[in-house]
Amino acid sequence: MRILIIEDEKLAAEKISGLVSEIDSNHEILAILDSVDSSIDWLKSNPLPDLILSDIHLIDGLCFNIYSEVPVKCPIIFTTAYEKYAIQAFEVNSVDYLLKPIQKEKLEQAILKCNELKLNSGESKQQLFEEFKTLLSQSHKEYKSRFLCKLGTKIKSVSVDDIKYFYSESKMTFLVTGDNNRLPVNNTLDEIDQMMDPNEFFRVNRKYIARYDSISEIHPYFKGRLKIELMPGQVKDIVVSSEKASIFKAWLDK
Repeated sequence: MRILIIEDEKLAAEKISGLVSEIDSNHEILAILDSVDSSIDWLKSNPLPDLILSDIHLIDGLCFNIYSEVPVKCPIIFTTAYEKYAIQAFEVNSVDYLLKPIQKEKLEQAILKCNELKLNSGESKQQLFEEFKTLLSQSHKEYKSRFLCKLGTKIKSVSVDDIKYFYSESKMTFLVTGDNNRLPVNNTLDEIDQMMDPNEFFRVNRKYIARYDSISEIHPYFKGRLKIELMPGQVKDIVVSSEKASIFKAWLDK
């Protein structure tokens, strides 16, 4: 199978390419592209691949700008770090959606489905793609709206609207409110990351989940990383990895 990879994170692209080769050494990686513009140029000047593995957030925009510019009739497997989209209905149509970090077994199953995919016409493919875009634009999941925090013998209910960021410290998790109150919560950051609306909160690193309006300063850091400062409390020197930096900036620029 001739496969095109569209992915702007170098490490993620290398991992996906390696997994494809592990699954079947006969698979051919035609190119690895990191942007909307380079993908459009490649697709306009080359025959269509048998399959595209496409990230959603690229360095210069969303991948859907590619497919609105260039008619693509081959199967597409979408890959992303974002998991809070309604996708289950689309999976039955054999065009898959994989969450990072990509698992070999999931990728192998998706490639097998795409290999067996037989569309009746370009019109049916376009219909499926439009359904997928619709699903991506909607979130059917109900996100958490309040947290119960225990303070000594008292219990306080904190609205998500009042929370600016979460952080972990000494194996405990805390939330910080707009008036700079620090309160313990029972959930881990991994659990909280699944509970929050991705339009409002971002997992900036292993120790912090930040609301967009808590980010007071952003500074370029070496090797493509970023340093951010959170308010309230003037929490400084929080590092966003180079792998997450482009996604983080795209999230801020919605």
